[in-house]
Amino acid sequence: MWQTSARLLQLLSLLQTRRTWSGAELAGRLEITPRTVRRDIERLRSLGYPVLATAGTAGYQLGAGADLPPLLLDDDEAVAVAMGLRTAAGGSITGIEETSVRALAKLETLLPSRLRHRINALQSVTVPLAGGGPTADPDTLTAIAAACRDSLRLRFDYRKHDGTSSIRTTEPHRLVHTGRRWYLVGWDVDRQDWRTYRVDRLDPRIPTGPRFTPRTPPDTDISGYASRAISTSAYRYQGRFTLHVSAETAAERIAPTTGALEAVDEHSCILRAGSDSLDELAIYIAGKGFDFEVDEPAELVEHIRMLSTRLAGAVRRRP
Repeated sequence: MWQTSARLLQLLSLLQTRRTWSGAELAGRLEITPRTVRRDIERLRSLGYPVLATAGTAGYQLGAGADLPPLLLDDDEAVAVAMGLRTAAGGSITGIEETSVRALAKLETLLPSRLRHRINALQSVTVPLAGGGPTADPDTLTAIAAACRDSLRLRFDYRKHDGTSSIRTTEPHRLVHTGRRWYLVGWDVDRQDWRTYRVDRLDPRIPTGPRFTPRTPPDTDISGYASRAISTSAYRYQGRFTLHVSAETAAERIAPTTGALEAVDEHSCILRAGSDSLDELAIYIAGKGFDFEVDEPAELVEHIRMLSTRLAGAVRRRP
């Protein structure tokens, strides 16, 4: 009986992590027969969980409904959710602060004392650093996330940094959060290429478009791809530098929105950063405080040589 109950919890956990599972997939993950999967699905239904059978694919998905029992969380998951809600109460998603507080209040009434102590200990030594700048609308994030999940084309009005607007049609792939801003990585249907969009600059058009077959992403490391697109690809000059420090050390001073790091070994890494100005690019890399070499572009190498001569001359003229 204990094994059956534990298996039901594991089955429910799987159904909560993905939209649709086939019976064969569930049987493989749980190491049971498809017949046992069907019996366990019926047990979950008898307990009030609306497990739906998808037509034509012999698959299962967890339906939404007012009678759906609470999510099952282990200790670490509960602490992570509680800390996430506390952070969201003062975070970068417009209008979600009050909702997060209400959800947190409900969650904490269900937590055992040992978990409340862990959360309070973390919170007591955490000081949020308030950041400026635009924030993302929660309804916009929800619409984008649903389109990514269901492979639905997304049309939206997009405002560029110069204030001009255009209508974009994309096959959305993933949302990326840098800690300050949200970005959408997707295939631009009109431009026939992958693009990265700032979420605070787009307004989705509802309803969403037809379904699409997901493409192979531009990089297996979507966060790294987004970092390069944000910090480098959009600019006139794209610098490549070899830093004589580890990628971990460099990351302490270089945000993913200003430069993309790639480890070489434990003593060096590659930095890619962009700018529309050679002066800005030279000052940016020099100001990080690391020993470095300029790999490209060639005009930046010559520009830094010129700046070095000018700066050395300024020092020599001092009494």
